[in-house]
Amino acid sequence: MTLKQINRNMKRLFYPLVLIILMAVACGPARNTSGTGTRSSHIIGFYNLENLFDTFHDEGKNDYEYLPDGANEWTEAKYQKKLANMAHVIAAMKEDNGVWHTVLGVSEIENRHVLEDLVVEPEIAAANYQIVHYDGPDRRGVDVAMLYDPTKFTLLDSESIPFTFAPSEIKFDMTPEEQENFRTRDILMCHGLIGGEHFAIYVCHLPSRLGGKGADNRARGGEIVYNHARGMMEKYPGIKCVIMGDMNDNPTDPSMAYFMHGRETREEMAPEDFFSPFLSMLKAGYSSLYYRGESNIYDCILVSNSLANAPEGSWQIQPIIKGKYYGRIFSKPFMTNQSGQYKGTPFRTFSNGAFVGGYSDHYPTYIVIAR
Repeated sequence: MTLKQINRNMKRLFYPLVLIILMAVACGPARNTSGTGTRSSHIIGFYNLENLFDTFHDEGKNDYEYLPDGANEWTEAKYQKKLANMAHVIAAMKEDNGVWHTVLGVSEIENRHVLEDLVVEPEIAAANYQIVHYDGPDRRGVDVAMLYDPTKFTLLDSESIPFTFAPSEIKFDMTPEEQENFRTRDILMCHGLIGGEHFAIYVCHLPSRLGGKGADNRARGGEIVYNHARGMMEKYPGIKCVIMGDMNDNPTDPSMAYFMHGRETREEMAPEDFFSPFLSMLKAGYSSLYYRGESNIYDCILVSNSLANAPEGSWQIQPIIKGKYYGRIFSKPFMTNQSGQYKGTPFRTFSNGAFVGGYSDHYPTYIVIAR
């Protein structure tokens, strides 16, 4: 099946309070902004940290622009500012929700070292985040990773899933030689327990849109993660799967809607489908980033039917915006340009080649689960 055929099919389908004691953090509920009232709940989210590089060269990686003598003049002072900014956003989400994220997937991080520096930042050190990270093959050196609260999430095992081109139903634009030389981020899978229930958390950063290309590669990324998740479901019946990441695609694109089987509502799901809560939010005008002047939600989170339509008494995704939407795009005025040609868009680290000391070109997204 070609991507054009899939796109045509998709168009037909988708038109249209404060911390009291440490255990309170470990077991306490999210605030009413999450729509969960006083029920036990967990925050599971994703944040593209937009080029969180240290100031040292990693052998074999093209990280030269993020060195003190590189194009971005990436000094220790700028690096420390970037770390503080990322921590401030994470702390602001905790302030809104009343609890730290149980799981926070991240992308565009250079290595484990930058995460070790991040988790001890004063604003978030109390969360005691642990790190899951693998060095990947991306030529620029950016990876995905996962931070987790060990008092809420018990890590059992993890895997770095490589991007491969076969077996696949996709007809690729690249020649076999080009495929052999292609390098992109691996997909991270973390298998663990939340409250005694099995979860498989996937963190993705699918191939870029540079040059208007890569739709077939992003479709392949969706195919890879979906097939792996189905394998986990067979191995651990009833496991709850969460797929998150910077997909470089909207929830309506083939990678999400066809290859990841993303559905707009819980009611229309088949057992093998995934619920895609940001699909309806995209249609309603929400945005997690702007690409070439257009509003998009590339920072997607999808959940398996076992989490979307869970039995009473087990973890289930919750509506958290207006009692209607099951995802949140977290944005605050300090994270947003307040004036100029980029007014209303995410306040990023660099603008027009100049360091402006912002946060990220993406807003973080998250879901809430409760039982």
